[in-house]
Amino acid sequence: MSGVDRRLFLTSLLGAAAGVAGLSGCAQDSAAAAGKGASTAPLADKVPAGTSLKIASYQNVQQLQFKLAKLGELPFKVSSWVNTGAGPDVINAFRAKSLEVANNAGIPPIQAHYQGFDAKIVAINVTRKPNYLFATKPGSDIRSVAGFKGKKLAFSQGQAQGVVLLRALKKAGLKYDDVKLVPLTSNQFLTALQSGQVDVAPLANSQAPGYLQQYKSKGARTIPTDVVDLLNLLWAPTSVLNDSAKAAAVAAYIPYWAKGQVWTYENPDVWNEEFYVKTQNLSLAQARGITALANKPLFPPSWDEAVKWEQETADLLAEGGFVKKFDVSSLFDHRFEGIAAKSVAAEYRR
Repeated sequence: MSGVDRRLFLTSLLGAAAGVAGLSGCAQDSAAAAGKGASTAPLADKVPAGTSLKIASYQNVQQLQFKLAKLGELPFKVSSWVNTGAGPDVINAFRAKSLEVANNAGIPPIQAHYQGFDAKIVAINVTRKPNYLFATKPGSDIRSVAGFKGKKLAFSQGQAQGVVLLRALKKAGLKYDDVKLVPLTSNQFLTALQSGQVDVAPLANSQAPGYLQQYKSKGARTIPTDVVDLLNLLWAPTSVLNDSAKAAAVAAYIPYWAKGQVWTYENPDVWNEEFYVKTQNLSLAQARGITALANKPLFPPSWDEAVKWEQETADLLAEGGFVKKFDVSSLFDHRFEGIAAKSVAAEYRR
């Protein structure tokens, strides 16, 4: 792969996590040992009194969803709502024990496993439509994924944007050596585009309107892709799930998470105004453009498709030398399978 040494990815992307774990054999062995014997005990029917969880809520989305949807009080205490969302940041927070449940795409659990940190997936929401667009730098002549050949592409190994890029390259018949992957985290993508550090970066549907508003007149454009990032999931450290009280709290949280997403999908006008306009400073037209691309939430009773997709993703990363090949079935805690599906109407199960 030209343009970057794979070791540079590990240095630049693992960041503080690498400093904590050292990525040494000893660190990985100790992390793996800590995860051995993941609980298979049945989940408790009720959450014991006094139980608490630290839950990720990037940009306060969860609290706002629960408030607007009037879902009622959670049956446990949220000791902190943590404003973090990016996969690398979530993994660091898990390590620091400042976070116990998070909402991410499929790739962060793979990255955590590669770093030697043991965590499990506890809920699945399947997405069928693309969540990302490829944006070009101002003045670019790139108009298709085929045009990525020889160009500098923003690449985040530990985030959903990274796997969307790899899948798009594969679909277009481009090899890693055909492009120059520039290791960045997603919060650096906009700056990298604006400065011309990269030619292309995958932007979330919610980011693209703002970027185009500012740079379309200067020749920037977006390139749609039909590549999906299939999984929107909840996951938690195995140490949390081995605690019977906290595991019960996680199980109790899943229906709220699922119902919150359903409510948002069913009430786009309210969500546009209350979230995108009032908290993200977007125009109502921009907000409507984002929600028009929103995925219908789907919480499958069976995780078979999710496991298959996660294995394909891990294999794709392994082919590029970014992680070592492994069986992803170890990432799923099947005690929680079906909880989300049972909490929503049948139309949101498939």
